[in-house]
Amino acid sequence: MTTDKSTEAPDFVADAAALLPDLVALRRALHADPELGLDLPRTQAKVLAALEGLPLEVTTGTATTSVVAVLRGALPGPTVLLRGDMDALPLDEATGLDYASTNGAMHACGHDLHTAGLVGAARLLAAHRDQLAGSVVFMFQPGEEGDGGAKVMIDEGLLDAAGQRPVAAYAIHVAPGPRGVFGTRPGPVMAGAATLRVTVNGRGGHGSQPQHALDPVPVAAETVLALQSFVTRSFDAFDPVVLSVTRMSTGEGAINVIPEQVELAATVRFMSAASLETLREGLTRVTEGVATTHGLTADVRFEEYYPATVNDAGETERALDTLRASLGEHRVQILPTPIMGSEDFSFVLNEVPGTFLMLMASPTEIDMRTAEFNHSPRVLFDDAVLGDQAAALATLAFARTAHP
Repeated sequence: MTTDKSTEAPDFVADAAALLPDLVALRRALHADPELGLDLPRTQAKVLAALEGLPLEVTTGTATTSVVAVLRGALPGPTVLLRGDMDALPLDEATGLDYASTNGAMHACGHDLHTAGLVGAARLLAAHRDQLAGSVVFMFQPGEEGDGGAKVMIDEGLLDAAGQRPVAAYAIHVAPGPRGVFGTRPGPVMAGAATLRVTVNGRGGHGSQPQHALDPVPVAAETVLALQSFVTRSFDAFDPVVLSVTRMSTGEGAINVIPEQVELAATVRFMSAASLETLREGLTRVTEGVATTHGLTADVRFEEYYPATVNDAGETERALDTLRASLGEHRVQILPTPIMGSEDFSFVLNEVPGTFLMLMASPTEIDMRTAEFNHSPRVLFDDAVLGDQAAALATLAFARTAHP
């Protein structure tokens, strides 16, 4: 009995090993020349050059320097989306790497690996286009670090790029940890993000005569404590919310002057739509209530940036099984809890069922107990993971289109 080789899944792990030197070179070129926000012309040019010659339908964004590439398989089937974000952070790099950035920005969240890994997935799948069912959309996204680039791309028609909406979407994000281990979980995997801004309005005066003023400083201090009490007493411990007041300012007035105003700012993280609605109403009520109690007023602005990143349970189980079969049980873990950081792949998962995965990528010589985390100017990621990252993305897409 013979087997039709065209129906067998390719060995993407072996194929990716041959691509690794090229992917490392691309990653290091991106790392040395990072760009911020939604406008990444040099990064876009590097991606377009890396995709040149592949059988892809490539379009670029108008509202941002995105790249969308569609690979159409030789066999009928559904569409799957793969995402890699491309922007960096406004940090002065302190890694000491010989390819470190010197332009005041840094790929401190590993987006250079995400971009190179997605290029690798495109090359792997294009090489097996004759075996591929359906289509794969490669989403090269600017503006993940606070600019909502995923939503911009969705608004520009990303999800219709292949002519039919994707049935599944996948993204891989690097993080410190034992190199080469993948982790994810069904349900909420990363928090939603919002910002609270408060201005406590008083009436200024002489610092020696507080009875003739309406001092906003102690009211602002009381507001900080009230906000913390509200969070710890209003939410289920298994549906966590984190609020951290990170700014408190009275301006640059004289030390002997009671100020007119105090400004507060806080970052807020949440895991569910129900918590978001409670926050939206409750933070305003508590803040205004504290000010009113003392005869002052408060201006409150609460803004949601990213929704929670929620993995589809069925797609996540399928992804975990696929990666275990490809990489081995020891390389795939279920995360015990969500991560309180935020991610704008949430906008994609609000539209398409899918899975957001973490890939541990610390160099082997680093002590995990002291490894710097994402967004540190000293964080290090080992680009030796790029082959397996590209292979994992390609394997997930190939398996999902083959079994709709």
